[in-house]
Amino acid sequence: MIKRKQWHVGSREDIGGTVAATAAALGISYPTALLLRRRGCDTPEAAAAFLRLETETLHDPFLFRDMERACDRLIAALDNREKIAVYGDYDVDGVTSVSLLTLYFREKKADVSFYIPTRDGEGYGVNREAIRRLADQGVSLIVTVDTGVTAVEEIAYACSLGCDVIVTDHHECRDVLPDAVAVINPMRPDCRYPFRELAGVGVAFKLITALEDRLRRRSGEPRESLLNDLCRRYIDLVALGTVADVMPLRDENRLIVSMGLRRIETDPRPGIRALLAAADNGKAKTRRPITASVIGFTLAPRINAAGRMDSAERAVSLFLTNDPDRAAAVAEELCEMNRRRQTEENRIVSEIRDRIAADPAIGSAPVIVLEDESWNHGVIGIVASRVTEQYGRPSILIAFDGDVGKGSGRSVKGLNLVEALTACRDRLVRYGGHELAAGLSIRREELPAFREELNAYVSAHLGNAEPTVTLDIDCALLPEEITLSQAEELSLLEPCGTANPVPLFFLGDLTVKELTPIGGNHHSRLLLEREGCRFPAVFFGASPEDLCLAVGDRCEIAFQLTVNEFMGSRSAQLVVRDIRLTEEQESDMRYALDRYSAVRSGTEPPTKAELPTREDFAAVYLRLKRAFPDRKGSVCLHTLLRAMNETPGPAGPISYQKLRLTLDVLADAGVLRIEETDPASPGREVFSVALPNLDQKVNLETSCLYKQLTTETITPISKNCS
Repeated sequence: MIKRKQWHVGSREDIGGTVAATAAALGISYPTALLLRRRGCDTPEAAAAFLRLETETLHDPFLFRDMERACDRLIAALDNREKIAVYGDYDVDGVTSVSLLTLYFREKKADVSFYIPTRDGEGYGVNREAIRRLADQGVSLIVTVDTGVTAVEEIAYACSLGCDVIVTDHHECRDVLPDAVAVINPMRPDCRYPFRELAGVGVAFKLITALEDRLRRRSGEPRESLLNDLCRRYIDLVALGTVADVMPLRDENRLIVSMGLRRIETDPRPGIRALLAAADNGKAKTRRPITASVIGFTLAPRINAAGRMDSAERAVSLFLTNDPDRAAAVAEELCEMNRRRQTEENRIVSEIRDRIAADPAIGSAPVIVLEDESWNHGVIGIVASRVTEQYGRPSILIAFDGDVGKGSGRSVKGLNLVEALTACRDRLVRYGGHELAAGLSIRREELPAFREELNAYVSAHLGNAEPTVTLDIDCALLPEEITLSQAEELSLLEPCGTANPVPLFFLGDLTVKELTPIGGNHHSRLLLEREGCRFPAVFFGASPEDLCLAVGDRCEIAFQLTVNEFMGSRSAQLVVRDIRLTEEQESDMRYALDRYSAVRSGTEPPTKAELPTREDFAAVYLRLKRAFPDRKGSVCLHTLLRAMNETPGPAGPISYQKLRLTLDVLADAGVLRIEETDPASPGREVFSVALPNLDQKVNLETSCLYKQLTTETITPISKNCS
């Protein structure tokens, strides 16, 4: 089931009346004004400036260290018709960076090619074999994008072959920089550039901005329209890479993405137009508004799929073509790759769930570490994110190919994953990454010791504290505020993303009226009700079984308010990010668990209503038999209980206590095997169940526990029925 998160809900209180003043001055709703205050806009003037992007600006590219040197070398290469190669990464940031520079150099009539390593064969970064091939082709200048700042040995090798290198990157620098013609990176300690959080494609854009300025100065062309001209041609690519690489949408990035979204909305290049159409698959009657979420959830996964499932060069070709037919064909290929990626991802997730259900110790370890030879290395990072999301624990998944495996890990707040890997570095071939995401390579024989040392490190550093997944919620919404107009007004806050997140709201005291699976049981559709108002909602990435909910439950949700378009009709829709039962229902469940525990331990006698009858035993067994035709699976006791009480048997409704005692007797009599795999919350425990093939009728009186129950004198089973 889905691991519950810690919620932090922001207050609706209007201290000093600033929220109401902003709402009145700008003609916006109270919730929107409240969101602006939470984003640092304490006055109507500050809020207006935020909405109009008046405080953001594009900084001078010549503030970068080495920018003049890079321009000098590029101008020489253009003048002398040298062969230039753009060397990039296989993710969206790398693909858009490669596309941007290739398009610009082609526009300047340069002899340019590009190179992106394969994820499986070569892996991330600059490699010697690729450099040798480029040098053999006569390339005399390599420009790296979104990579290269740590490739000290590889760039030295390029120089030994007579090939100059300009590095453009945005990753953390090491103590020693490559001996390149220029190293352009806002993360350099000696760089004066005022904004350090550009994406790789943002740094590449700064390079062409500086180069264009130098070229226009030399030719005497007017420079006043320089930025407008470059933004008109390339800002969509810069926005794509910035959003996809999850860069903070503040300062320069916010302006870049805002302009890029506007370009995609009004005049998309053929490749983007084709990808949007292919993603909609002809279903959309009207074109939806282009937001950062459209990039993050529609465009980026399909662009990324090329590098994950095949070659990222396919994605570059989408941006390089001006032929609509060619763009449509490539877009369909990318969508097909993305479907394959989703299938593979879901397969691996299902395998992992089965393995954890079969061996609960895996899921209860401080870090979930799993490996397999059949896993696609290109998707295990996404799967690791889903595993960490579901189980609330750091996870590392390793895809083995021979004796060496490549792994991807994801962490939770409170645990720096790179520091944890550093503690186990003697077991690893290589590793790197960030606090919450990392990659590694490991030899097969080192895996058992690595797993043990990593879990020991995490246990020592976290102590008894559980790793937590937190959810920061902006504020509560009132039922009457959940309207189409409010959902539409939230677009004023765009572009949303890191540092300016999509607004997240709280709504409580809800009743689940409908709960159905959608998307092949990978997602859930809900109908929620409060005070006579009904709210349609969806929960992506979780089936009804994962949610461990049932019709009739009383719950509260953390959600995003979106506009749903269907058959030409627009309505407000709730996209649920997390859901939990109300405190009142949780309290009822805790009481039921306490009663069961007291009866089971012999400290209190059972009431007549808590004692299972023969009809109860039969009803529970038949329900499980129908639910698990393969005679094994996992079940949430809460949903099982709700399902049984939808159509009560002859004995009437069954309580939690009675259900638990029924299962205990059936297990004691050998009718089934049951083991708790996830304690979840009281009353919502998840159990793995196995139903053995029984050749003859079972006599429940062979169960010691059954005899105790029928005499209504329960004593601890460990003392009397072992």
